[in-house]
Amino acid sequence: MYKSDALTIVSHNYYSHHKMIEFINFCKKVSPLDNDCIIDLDSIVKFKKVNKNDFLLNVNSHSNELFFIKKGIVKFCFNGDGKEFIMRFFAENILFADIESYTSKQHSKYEIIAIENTEYYSLPFYKFEQLCLKHHSLETFFRKFMTIANLNMMERISEILEEDAKKRYENFISKNSHILPRISLGDLASYLGITQVSLSRIRANK
Repeated sequence: MYKSDALTIVSHNYYSHHKMIEFINFCKKVSPLDNDCIIDLDSIVKFKKVNKNDFLLNVNSHSNELFFIKKGIVKFCFNGDGKEFIMRFFAENILFADIESYTSKQHSKYEIIAIENTEYYSLPFYKFEQLCLKHHSLETFFRKFMTIANLNMMERISEILEEDAKKRYENFISKNSHILPRISLGDLASYLGITQVSLSRIRANK
């Protein structure tokens, strides 16, 4: 999905000492960034660690940062009528945020919770926006990223509304087999919107 032939060429030595090479490589696949932009990004990024079950974002708080997972996995979820529903899982080398809270400037409806000990880069939105004004290449990247994020969310909502649980399970296995061993059956059931009993039946019939 994130393929691009027009990649910014930067020396191997430059990147070998860069503290967030994974993030820069991700950006390059979406849209090329110029060297000055990369240096400025490096100045605003913060490296953070959280333990399993720690929160990266709490419900009713404001979404004020972009997240990029270096190591670990998190779930993006909300609670309704006392039941957890997981919208997405995010693992290594993925950039994400609560886009709805960010764009609306409203409190978040969601929680982001680590399901493993997790290391990630945090980029404050207000500083990131300032750099977008300064660097056209970053503004272009962010516009493309927002388009991709919105399309992914629309695809997820369409899946929930139009597909049955068996089809949702098959889609998840097809697209996310690399993270399946790291996700509990309870979390997988919450993602599919079914009970663990129903999930066990689906798995038994495979």
